[in-house]
Amino acid sequence: MHSRNIKEWKNSLRMYSRAFREAMEPAEKEAADEAILRRLLSLREYRKAEWIYTYVSKPIEVDTLALIENALRHGKHVAVPRCVPGTREMEFYEIHSLFELQPGTFGVLEPVPENSRLVQEETEGLCIVPGLSFDAEGYRLGYGKGYYDRFLSRFSGTTAGVCYKGCLRRLLPHGYYDRPVEILITERSIRNIPKQNLRTGNGGVKQDERK
Repeated sequence: MHSRNIKEWKNSLRMYSRAFREAMEPAEKEAADEAILRRLLSLREYRKAEWIYTYVSKPIEVDTLALIENALRHGKHVAVPRCVPGTREMEFYEIHSLFELQPGTFGVLEPVPENSRLVQEETEGLCIVPGLSFDAEGYRLGYGKGYYDRFLSRFSGTTAGVCYKGCLRRLLPHGYYDRPVEILITERSIRNIPKQNLRTGNGGVKQDERK
């Protein structure tokens, strides 16, 4: 598929997912967020993980604030991202309270480097991956900035994507080096991604672009 058509397709999918989330009634979103959290907390991978890497949710995203509070309450190490100014890179910092966060890049709550500890080795634990949409093979559609694509390329722990069922797609466009999540959680189900898809990237619409 031509790269221009891929870009237009991605933009169309982003618009749909944003519109879907913005149209959710507050009570509907709250119920879906709670159901996703229950499924996430039930994971063996979550219970065993000493480190939880997670995004800090914006209003239209699957809520992670309750997850952060739960993980801290149970003595887990929690690390959240900070976008490095002037780059497309992000760093994770360990936090001990949501009160440590301040609005940063794109208005997202971020850790303050002077007050939090930079995580130097991102080699273990469970990473909660955001996405506007996911497909059945675990590939994600992000906001198009590439922050998580770069992080996931070097992260060697377990990855779990969280998404509303209404934003799932059978297939999403993805690049050769894109890494699918290993677990996909919606308010209705938990899907473990088959190992052969994690190794070979089968099942998606591949792009020739490099990231």
